[in-house]
Amino acid sequence: MFAVKSLRYHGNAEEVGCYVAGVPLSKENCYFEVTIVDSGVRGAIAVGLVPKSYRLDHQPGWLPHSVAYHADNGKLYNGNPVGQRFGPKCSRGDRIGCGIHSENIETRVASVFFTKNGTEVGSVEVGVSGEGLFPAVGMHSLGEEVRVDLGAAWLPEEDDSAMMVDGHEEDWSRLNDVRVSGAVTAGVRGKGKSIMDVGLAQARAPLSTHRHYYEVEIMDAGEKCYIALGLAPQDYPKNRHPGWSRGSVAYHADDGKLFQGSGVGDVFGPRCFKGDIMGCGIMFPRDFILQEEGRSNITDTLAFLIQANMILNVTLCRPLVVLQVFFTRNGKLMGRREMALPPGGLYPTVGMLSCGEKVKVDLHPLSG
Repeated sequence: MFAVKSLRYHGNAEEVGCYVAGVPLSKENCYFEVTIVDSGVRGAIAVGLVPKSYRLDHQPGWLPHSVAYHADNGKLYNGNPVGQRFGPKCSRGDRIGCGIHSENIETRVASVFFTKNGTEVGSVEVGVSGEGLFPAVGMHSLGEEVRVDLGAAWLPEEDDSAMMVDGHEEDWSRLNDVRVSGAVTAGVRGKGKSIMDVGLAQARAPLSTHRHYYEVEIMDAGEKCYIALGLAPQDYPKNRHPGWSRGSVAYHADDGKLFQGSGVGDVFGPRCFKGDIMGCGIMFPRDFILQEEGRSNITDTLAFLIQANMILNVTLCRPLVVLQVFFTRNGKLMGRREMALPPGGLYPTVGMLSCGEKVKVDLHPLSG
């Protein structure tokens, strides 16, 4: 059994303190985790793998044959004091994990992966010496404290990322790259590395005069908070964020922009973060009758006359209907946009595009 160790920085803020475990990672124990108990002054905490004889006055990842994920800037250091953009920053309460895929343990080049709070952030290939790679933790500012679990276990989830939509399964008709588990719709099977990894959830029914508004609460912003809510036609492309393609409109949380049938957004409202509630609805005219609720008297009359051959050379056309779509943030109106109503109506549509995102959707927030 591996004991859980507590480490605290006691240096003078000019020297690095580095801990190296006494045993390298192995097939039986190929992963470890570090919980940040206190970020201290700068949060200059690094978690990674180093050779057995690594210098204890250097952060993991700075010297050759070492690699580390640094909490203060989210960068990956791979044998170089200059880091590369890698993942999100980490702070108090976060868990940083590091491991080697078991099939690579005894090879000369290993695939080393890092996690944040149980979700994989990314991986990198690292050369392995004969003595193996040893878990290491570096700290470099007053007050920093971590808890190291050298016996931690990590099992990858069925999906490569943990985006979720919380809602009743029967309310959803389309769940692209999304799996369903009970009352939770979870998933995006892609890694959130490109626009092709969009996870799209679309409601079964369009908004109507009886249900004209819905809300999304951001439970976890994930890496980038690439969360969008809006309205789209029923045949909307499965791998496109709402708002990107014609006939759709959406408010995007990461930049606060409004996208309406274009990949270029307009300045609209504030950015949204964990805990924020975003809403979207339609302001229907009082005399509006949605197709699903029955056709208008004029339409019915024309159809009857045509069937009775009482009107010749008449084409029954559906008139263009322009509606007001509105968006809210935490109950406050952000703005409105005019939008043509497509045949069949506009459906609540939610998109997500970065690992760890989780939202709770309420398709029925209003009783009226």
